[in-house]
Amino acid sequence: MIEKTYLRKHVAVTAFSFIIAFLLCLQSCKKSRSDLGNALFKETGNKLFKNIENEAYVEVFKKKLEEGKNKLSNPKLISAYYESHGYEPVMVLQHMEDKGLQHMVSYFERSTEHGLSPEGFKATELKALAAKLYDKKAIKTIEEAYGLLADLELLAANSLINYSNALQYGVISPKKIYASYFMDTKRPDSAAINSIFSITDIKVYLDSIQPKDQQYLALQKALKEGLSGPGISKDETQKLLKVNLERLRWKNKPAEEKYVIVNIADFRLDVMEKGKSVLDMKVCVGEGRNKNFSDNIQEYDENDLKKDRPFSRETPQLNSLIHSVQVNPVWNIPESIATNEITKYAAADRYYLANHNIDVFENGKRVEDTELIDWSEGNPGKKYTFKQRPGDDNSLGKIKFLFNNQSAVYLHDTPAKAAFGQAMRAVSHGCVRLEKPLEFAHVLFGDGAKYEDIKKRMSESANEAKDIALPHKIPVYLTYTTVWADAANQLQFRKDIYGLDIVLYTYMQKLATVA
Repeated sequence: MIEKTYLRKHVAVTAFSFIIAFLLCLQSCKKSRSDLGNALFKETGNKLFKNIENEAYVEVFKKKLEEGKNKLSNPKLISAYYESHGYEPVMVLQHMEDKGLQHMVSYFERSTEHGLSPEGFKATELKALAAKLYDKKAIKTIEEAYGLLADLELLAANSLINYSNALQYGVISPKKIYASYFMDTKRPDSAAINSIFSITDIKVYLDSIQPKDQQYLALQKALKEGLSGPGISKDETQKLLKVNLERLRWKNKPAEEKYVIVNIADFRLDVMEKGKSVLDMKVCVGEGRNKNFSDNIQEYDENDLKKDRPFSRETPQLNSLIHSVQVNPVWNIPESIATNEITKYAAADRYYLANHNIDVFENGKRVEDTELIDWSEGNPGKKYTFKQRPGDDNSLGKIKFLFNNQSAVYLHDTPAKAAFGQAMRAVSHGCVRLEKPLEFAHVLFGDGAKYEDIKKRMSESANEAKDIALPHKIPVYLTYTTVWADAANQLQFRKDIYGLDIVLYTYMQKLATVA
């Protein structure tokens, strides 16, 4: 009897607890529904928003999200975020107070200061939706309210993500447009994109992501002032500034205390240490497709968004680590040079190979008598490999500086010194020829036995190649910049020898991101 009484009391308490929990949940749901409407009403003064039902809004939002996925820059990430957060209009709720949405639009409208188009961030459309939200007479039905709220939320989220990414990472991924681009370049990841939804003070955030690098500010100032470069029209100058501002937004800049940097377009190398150049010199770089500096690149098909097709001799953009040098180097002649040049010279002059100290190998074995080779048979550039022995006429000079890269390029000395006297120094097969190779070795190695050994071997008529490892690997960057501010804050302009400005500007136009 006692057990039955206890059981009835336990069941009654359990049922009562369930009812209380249900009522609390119901109250919570009603509170959640009314909170959204009350927040919108409080900010806009439109009583219609008081009637908003969360479930009804969610259904409208989900439909808009599904229908508009093709317009979102990151549809999977955006969809996943909203799904995991109950499809709440976080952008509107977080930024409608203190004119946050209007501040957002004003920054998008001023994106021309960065060489970008406000319409790349849907500034006009977003401004109209935000204005409608605050207009008491613009929304007359609850259905309109749901539609407006969903449209504004999605557009604000997508535009803010795009703007944030553009200023911090650039609007274009260089690896997607350049065929010879091998630089480590950080692009926005899911964490960076999702962080947009956690912003509380939109103005503080948008101020924080404005680039503050002195190079960027100098180019930005010139863009705003409508500067014209020397001998360059204002319109062309604006294009040059816009593409170089985009390059400055790419996250591929050196962060090390000491590094080597080559600006291909400037034909110049600097060794940087603690922010200052401790050695600079002229260099020769790979021959380019745009050496006549035309505005039209035949190798680039502007009718579609595919990678450019560079001339085979262009020096690639890359970063790596210089790990060693070879004094009195052996030149392992690339197949392309062997096919297009060496075999043709050998066919025309049977003494060419001997006169230039070039050995021929078949299946790894040296061919003793190259005069017996029929250079007209098949493709001898593929059948044979070619190596030039060390010597005063070796194409790599007395030293080459080695770093890992998939393009098989390096920095090296050269017997062809006359080219350093030319203004146009895009003359090599792709490697970078150095004006001051011994001074370069000194800066990399410093004083000591290794440098003295290099110096001695370079001064001798030795025919033996010697590999010498650097005590510490030195970062090297092969870059391409056509406008920058010098030490006196004066803008320097260089010719677009590879047509890479044209390729980049074309992509920016196609994606409607350039002003």
